Amino acid sequence: MMKIAILTSGILPVPAVQGGAVENLVDFYLEYNDLHRLHDITVYSIWHPAAKDHVAMSSAVNHYHYIDTTSIWARTKRKIYGMLHRHEYYNYHIEYFFEQAYRHLKKHHYDCIILENRPGYAYKLSQRCKDHIVLHLHNDLLNENTPVSQYIYNNLQKVLTVSNFIQQRVETIGGTPSKIITVYNGIDLQQFSRKEHPMMTREELGLSEGDFVLVYSGRINKDKGISELIDAMLLLQDIPQIKLLIIGCSFFGNSVGEDDFIRSLKKKSKDIAQNILFTGFVPYPLIPDYLQMADVAVIPSVWDDPLPTTVLEAQSMGLPIIASNRGGIPEEIGKDNAVIVNTENDYVGRLAQAIREVYKNTDLRKKMAKASSDHSKYFNKERFAQDFFNALKDFESL
Repeated sequence: MMKIAILTSGILPVPAVQGGAVENLVDFYLEYNDLHRLHDITVYSIWHPAAKDHVAMSSAVNHYHYIDTTSIWARTKRKIYGMLHRHEYYNYHIEYFFEQAYRHLKKHHYDCIILENRPGYAYKLSQRCKDHIVLHLHNDLLNENTPVSQYIYNNLQKVLTVSNFIQQRVETIGGTPSKIITVYNGIDLQQFSRKEHPMMTREELGLSEGDFVLVYSGRINKDKGISELIDAMLLLQDIPQIKLLIIGCSFFGNSVGEDDFIRSLKKKSKDIAQNILFTGFVPYPLIPDYLQMADVAVIPSVWDDPLPTTVLEAQSMGLPIIASNRGGIPEEIGKDNAVIVNTENDYVGRLAQAIREVYKNTDLRKKMAKASSDHSKYFNKERFAQDFFNALKDFESL
């Protein structure tokens, strides 16, 4: 049994009481550790009152050290820290969290320190003579263009990437590629499965059984390709049965409500407003019920999405997939359950044509749905957690 420290992002809490893809994945491997009692783990996270009574607090092997970042006193100290440290790696919110966590961490010996998506933490830890550092990298945050990338990479013992795409981006730095390992994400397949009596139905959302429902689920921003998807819907007005269900908001927890981008999407789609439904924020436990209403999931990202969990969730619900060819998305899907759309050269037209073809071909949709269910079985949270801890086994002999 190793003694492990987990430094979280400093933005959202663990357990994932406010959502967050990274935080949910941390919960998955902590749950696995609690069940199998593999290691003694201390998690450093920002404080949230909902964490106090969470079932995770009863673990005998997972411990949680919380940093207050929201009280008046904490916000005052953060601002003072920011005034005194103007040239840190991250903004003062994140740097303050790191320094408060480090005050506790430095008093203990850990066999391994795992950084969740924060390569800049490795820069500071290595300068303070901390070693055995592992970076669990969820985004394209460590590559040849990253500040002091070579120094950071040299001081990491391992880099666990969520996709081969992210692994290849890290490899642009040079050095020893053998310390980079891809550990594909997983989800709770039981949670994302069809129910006989879902809590939400088409009728409650104003959709009919005769509608052909496309679903997008996730954050709503320019990178995610929602604007292009609405443009594709404008090209499909000759098929009024095609409806688009957009699940999500601009940030986790709907803390900012509608922003200018969401308002611009609604303005753009006003002529087909009867065919597009914006749900706003939906609590994560209800997402499977919303997905169950759909016929096809669309993941239209126009940026290099590392490994979006929404693809895995849609597959697990047995939905055919229409997705862009960006980032790690092609690594998540199989040959028979998805239509991959190239984002170059008339992406909107290509996307509309893909939707049209899948809509017209009932037999194809049935085959794709079956293939999605089959393909999803690999991406379970237990396999993810097992692969995650297997990647750390080298440290057990140190």
